[in-house]
Amino acid sequence: MSKYKTLDDLPLSLSAMDVAEVLGLSRAGAYNLLDKQGFPTLKVGKRKIVPRDKFLAWMEQHTEGIG
Repeated sequence: MSKYKTLDDLPLSLSAMDVAEVLGLSRAGAYNLLDKQGFPTLKVGKRKIVPRDKFLAWMEQHTEGIG
């Protein structure tokens, strides 16, 4: 069960584990995504985070239309 009921519940910056939970990925899958060109990852020291607004925009851009 996800701790996030809606996208509005997401924190301002997401960790790899947050991304994994939202997208239904494994931890390794999330880290692979964070390393992909074009994914909105922000490196802070050795840590990689994803700003919520950039993550939501990325999801919108990569969602295929229905119909």
